[in-house]
Amino acid sequence: MNRAEDISPKGRGLLDRRNFMRGTGMAFGGLGLAQLLASEDTTNFSGKVPIRPRIDPDNPYAPRPPHFPMPAKRVLVIFCPGAVSHVDTFDYKPALVKYHGQKPPGMPAVTFEGPSGNIAKPFWDFRPRGQSGKMVSDLLPHLGGLVDDFTFFHALSTQTSAHPQGENFLHTGFTMEGFPSFGAWTTYALGSECSELPAFVAINDPRGMARSGKNNFGSGFLPASFQGTDFTAKSPPANLARPARYSQSDDRGTIDLLKRLNSRHLEKFPGDANLAARVASYELAGRMQMSVPEMMELSGEPESVHKEYGTDTGTDLKREYAKNCILARRLIERGVRVVQLFNGSDPSGGNGITNWDSHSDIKDTHAMQAEIMDQPTAALIRDLKSRGLLDDTLVVWCTEFGRMPFLQGNGTGRDHNSGAFTCFLAGAGVKKGVSYGESDEFGFKAAQNETSVYDFNATILHLMGLDHERLTFYHNGLERRLTNVHGHVMKDVLA
Repeated sequence: MNRAEDISPKGRGLLDRRNFMRGTGMAFGGLGLAQLLASEDTTNFSGKVPIRPRIDPDNPYAPRPPHFPMPAKRVLVIFCPGAVSHVDTFDYKPALVKYHGQKPPGMPAVTFEGPSGNIAKPFWDFRPRGQSGKMVSDLLPHLGGLVDDFTFFHALSTQTSAHPQGENFLHTGFTMEGFPSFGAWTTYALGSECSELPAFVAINDPRGMARSGKNNFGSGFLPASFQGTDFTAKSPPANLARPARYSQSDDRGTIDLLKRLNSRHLEKFPGDANLAARVASYELAGRMQMSVPEMMELSGEPESVHKEYGTDTGTDLKREYAKNCILARRLIERGVRVVQLFNGSDPSGGNGITNWDSHSDIKDTHAMQAEIMDQPTAALIRDLKSRGLLDDTLVVWCTEFGRMPFLQGNGTGRDHNSGAFTCFLAGAGVKKGVSYGESDEFGFKAAQNETSVYDFNATILHLMGLDHERLTFYHNGLERRLTNVHGHVMKDVLA
């Protein structure tokens, strides 16, 4: 017997030439498949080849071209954490007046925070605004005067009715933490046209960060360069001030020396993206020592601008938020790619009402938040328009979900509603004075042209010239993207 033909005690498992070729062929085929799956050209779940930007580690913020031409060059996100009640602001529902005080038909007896009460009409009167006649409540008269510039999404829905997870999902496409934010994806793809300021700035509420904190503007598994830089009109970036004992020329010499030393250090570790990101961030901080103090000097703004924004009237919180709005315009004006402006913070600090979350006394809580947000936000949008910046800036006004058309058992507040809520877009690339989608007659569920958060984010990326299915990053064996494996561009809202 040939030893190569029978290696088992009973003659089983023949290793003849045919079996040998079959086994080795399958092995090499498996190696080839593994190589394909790990290659740069691997297609993602959409079946499309990813478009990965070429990032220069020494200059990660260098401007990069979009996937296709679109008018939006930068984006301003105005986020209202706590869940703004759509049925008390932008989504007019006459049925709530008709059935006021009655038990809600076909709606749950228990919601997120407990037993549901009766249907409640809006706490503020609605009236037609602008040439379009869009119905907006008296809670937001200043924004109501701009409806002819907005595209409203009235049939938005989300996957969760919990605030932290809702914030995560809106900004990152996932309810869990650790995923890149919208701003990080955008600056990863496009870089920035401004070399003296961060590509992505998060202007937090005067009272602090929202519930999900830095996850709302974090970089997740993207390079650290693309995390949002956090500062406000009241609190500039830390450690930017030059010590008084050093002259400007001494400071410049020190920065130049550090640059030479950093370059030599980088040469010892080629391809180390984390090291390059740290060096790039320090160098940007050096440039910001010159650019940020000038940009944050709001006293140089004309008195008419301060009056328009409301920095001299109302509560301290309103005045501070108004200054943040002026800061947002100045950042946009200087070419910062993504500016994220927050109107609300985490209530866990025990500082009273801090956001739009209104489980009780909604008339008081929403009125307080609206007094802070309405005039300065409307002034910001008008200011961008008057300066011609709205032609190439996309404005996104958003909240994480809506509120119920009926009261909670306590009779004074509305519970969370993930089934229907309202956000709007304005500016570059979107239609003006239109509404897309409808909630049902009570504002309880999306009824027509339902738009998921995936669809909403896909549309925003499209307006920035980015294909949401091809903007990916290979992480943990998957081609990750902002919209996960979902999302469609809502083409009916495109101008």
